[in-house]
Amino acid sequence: MSPTLDIPTLTTERLVLRAPEERDFDAVAQFYSEPRSEGFGGVISRDQAWRWFASNLGHFALRGYGFWTVETKGGDGVGMVGLWAPEGWPEPEIGWFVHSTGIEGKGYAREAAEAMRAHAYGPLGMSTLISLIVHGNDRSAGLATRLGAWYERDWTSSGGQVTRVFRHPSPEDLAR
Repeated sequence: MSPTLDIPTLTTERLVLRAPEERDFDAVAQFYSEPRSEGFGGVISRDQAWRWFASNLGHFALRGYGFWTVETKGGDGVGMVGLWAPEGWPEPEIGWFVHSTGIEGKGYAREAAEAMRAHAYGPLGMSTLISLIVHGNDRSAGLATRLGAWYERDWTSSGGQVTRVFRHPSPEDLAR
């Protein structure tokens, strides 16, 4: 069953960013069962992964944005990219994860993140974005840097996790 939320579909040259559907959950649960999920909250059980997956749809309902499913135009699953600003977050965040193994290094995460940032700064009217990246997640830090973001400071969540704040260029900076 598809969610009944009004979540727009975004497209790029190679990708489709669409509303998450229940059929996407197995890939998300698999991602969260592996150590490579450490950069996105860490290993959690399947039922905890379901709670994150479902809360993402609630985030869409409450904030008007969340994490979109990313797939190639051929229908192959890539991962998720989105905007996140739950209670307690310092400001809206753009985040990403690739859940399909063997797909890293093809530029999909960057392509999806650029489309998401354009959506945030365009239709959503946001003027600032950050990415919260845990220490040691060098691949995500590298992607943030390639997107033009820079390390600004460390931030400690209410749960005590210290993450690095990467500041993305503003819409005005990108227009220059």
